[in-house]
Amino acid sequence: MFVGIFFGGLLFMQTRWYTHVVGLVPLNHHQFLVSQPHVQSPKIAFLFIARNRLPLEMVWDAFFRGGDSKFSIFVHSRPGFLFNQATTRSTYFLNRQVNDSTQVDWGEASMIEAERILLRHALDDPLNDRFVFLSDSCIPLYNFSYTYDYIMSTSTSFVDSFADTKEGRYNPKMHPVIPVHNWRKGSQWVVLTRKHARIVVDDETVLPMFQQYCKKKPLPEFWREQHIPADTSKLHNCIPDEHYVQTLLAQKDLEGELTRRSLTHTSWDLSSSRERERRGWHPVTYKFSDATPMLVKFIKEIDNIYYETEYRREWCSSKAKPSTCFLFARKFTRPAAIRLLNMSVLEYLN
Repeated sequence: MFVGIFFGGLLFMQTRWYTHVVGLVPLNHHQFLVSQPHVQSPKIAFLFIARNRLPLEMVWDAFFRGGDSKFSIFVHSRPGFLFNQATTRSTYFLNRQVNDSTQVDWGEASMIEAERILLRHALDDPLNDRFVFLSDSCIPLYNFSYTYDYIMSTSTSFVDSFADTKEGRYNPKMHPVIPVHNWRKGSQWVVLTRKHARIVVDDETVLPMFQQYCKKKPLPEFWREQHIPADTSKLHNCIPDEHYVQTLLAQKDLEGELTRRSLTHTSWDLSSSRERERRGWHPVTYKFSDATPMLVKFIKEIDNIYYETEYRREWCSSKAKPSTCFLFARKFTRPAAIRLLNMSVLEYLN
C-alpha cells in the first residue's frame, strides 16, 4: 500500500504561463448536433492549459483512439497560437484552441479566468457532462474506457479540497464576502460536473475578491530585479488557482457533492532529492531516466491520501469498491512520456 500526502504548505512552480483563450474556431450548437445518433452517451470535456503546443500530444493521441464519441477537447494556449498541421501531428487537437483567450501569468488570477473561458466553451456542447482540467505535462495512466467509467460512475465532482490552516494565505479583507471558515486549498486539476462547471462560470461574487486580495508575494528568486519589501510577513502569499474552485464550492455549501481529492498525481515530497532544482517548493519533473514501469506502478498503486491539516485520510474508491486514486499524472517531459509509450507501459489501446 502506498500513500499520497498533501501538505497545507505546498507551493508552486516559479514559471510564467502565457495563455490565450480564444473562441474555438467557431463552433455552435448546430455543429455539435449534426450527424449525432438519436441517443448518445454523455461526454467528458478534456480541458488543456498549455504554454504553446502540447508536447505530449502523441500520448494523448493514443489515449483518445479508444474514446469513440465520448469526449471533446479544448485547449487554452497563448494568444494567437493555432493548432494546425504545422503545430500538431494529432488530428484530435486540430483547431481545438479556444479563440478568445487571455494572457496568463503563473500565480495570478488570470489563470482562473483561463479556466472559466475553457469551461464556457465546453458548456456550449450540451453533451459535455464532466470537465477535466489538465496541464501540458499530464499523461493518462489508464485507457479511455477505464478513465471514462471511473469518472462517470459517480455523480460527484473530484476536487482536491482541504482547510488551509497553516500558511496564512487567507486575507481578512475578504471577510465578510468570504468568511475564513470557507477558505479552502487544493490542486487546480479538478474534474467538475456540469452543475459545478456552470457555478464556476456564473460566479460574480468570489472571483472579484480573489482578483483584489489573493495575490502572490515576491519570492526570493525575483528580489534581484524587484524592490524587496521591508516586511514580507505582512503580505499574503496567495496563489489563486490553488484556492478558487475549492473556496467557491465551499461558499455554495456544495462540499457534500464533492469527492474531495484530485485524480491527477503530482509529487511534492522532494526532501530526499539530491538535485537542487528538485528540492524546495517545485513539484518533481519526471525526466527520461525517471520514466520506468516501476514509477507508473507506484503511482497506480496509491490507494489513499492523507490530508495533514484536517487529519483526514481519503481512501479511494470507484463504484463503491476500493480503487486506485489517480487517473492522470504530472509533470512528465516529452522524452519521459515517449519512453513510457515505447515501453508499452501505457497501454491505452487495450
